Amino acid sequence: MSQASRTRPSGSSTALNEAYDTALLDLDGVVYAGGHAIVHAVDSLGEARDGGMHLAYVTNNALRTPAAVAAHLTELGVPAEPADVITSAQAVARLMADQLPAGARVLVVGGEGLRVALRERGLVPVESADDEPVAVAQGYGGPDMAWGRFAEAAYAIARGVPWFASNTDLTIPSARGIAPGNGAAVEVVRIATGAEPQVAGKPLPPMHRETVLRTGAERPLVVGDRLDTDIEGAFNGGVDSLLVLTGVTDAAQLVAAPPEHRPTYVDADLRGLLTGQPEVAESGEGFGCGGWTASVRGDELVLAGDGDVLDGLRALCGAAWTYAGDGSCGLDAGKAVARLGL
Repeated sequence: MSQASRTRPSGSSTALNEAYDTALLDLDGVVYAGGHAIVHAVDSLGEARDGGMHLAYVTNNALRTPAAVAAHLTELGVPAEPADVITSAQAVARLMADQLPAGARVLVVGGEGLRVALRERGLVPVESADDEPVAVAQGYGGPDMAWGRFAEAAYAIARGVPWFASNTDLTIPSARGIAPGNGAAVEVVRIATGAEPQVAGKPLPPMHRETVLRTGAERPLVVGDRLDTDIEGAFNGGVDSLLVLTGVTDAAQLVAAPPEHRPTYVDADLRGLLTGQPEVAESGEGFGCGGWTASVRGDELVLAGDGDVLDGLRALCGAAWTYAGDGSCGLDAGKAVARLGL
C-alpha cells in the first residue's frame, strides 16, 4: 500500500527485524528519555542486532556529537559506534557546506555537536555577530543555553546573512517530562528578526539524504515516537515506519493523524521490532483487528470487543483514517480511546 493511500496500519507476517535490513531509530522517546533507557529498549535492540538487523540512530537533537551519543548508548547497554549515529547537526552542516565556500565563518547558536559537524564540513564556527560570520547555524543547546546567544543570532541575521536551523522540534522528551526543544528557540529568533531559516532535520529531505548517504540502507524502517518528525520524515522519504508509544504521541493523536502522519505499523515499544504485525481487516461491520471492531456511527468512533489494546487502537485507526481520507479525522474518538486506557 502506498504512503499516500494508507487507510489503516499494515500487517506483516514476518518479524520486522527480518523484513527490513536497517532500523533508522529516533533516540529521545524511543531508545531513552533523559539519562535512562526506555523499558524493553536494550533487550529488543540487542535481539534485533543479533538477528542481523543494522541499527542506525537518527536524531534531530544537535547538542551532542555522534561519539558522545554512541558512548551514552553503550553505557545504557546498546553497543554503538559514532558511525552508527546520524544527527541533524550533520544534516545542516552538509546543507550549509553545499551553499557556502570552504572556510566560511558560521555563527553557532547551539552545542558542541553542531560545532563538530560544521568543522567536519570545512566551516569555521564563531561565537559573535562581530566575528564577521557569513551565516548563522542554530541547534539545540541544552536547557542552560544563555539568552544572549539568541541576541547574537538576531544581530547577524539582521545584517542579511542566511540562517540555518538543525531542526524545529518544539518539544523534547526528558526524564522529568516534556521540555522546550530547538523549535521553541528558533521561534525566539524568528520573532526578533522576521526571518525564516533553512531547516535540515526531520521531517525534511536534507535529513533523509544524510541518513541514506551514511547508512546505505536498502530496506529501511524508520522507528520513532513523533508523528510530525519521524513519521512524516518517513512519508517524505517514501519508506515504511513504526510508531512506538513511548514518547510524545498518544493514541488520540494517532487516530486523528492526516496521511503524512500515518505510520505503517504501530506498537507499544521497541519489542515491536521483533514480531510481525496483525492485519486490520475491513468488513461490513467496520474494521477488525484481533478481538476488536471499530466503526463510525454519526460523528463518533465506536469500538466493540476486547483483547490486546493495541489491536483495538489499530482497528480505530482503520476506521478513522478511512473516514478521513486525505484529511484529518474530525470524529469524536474520546470514548473509544478511553476504553483502551491508552
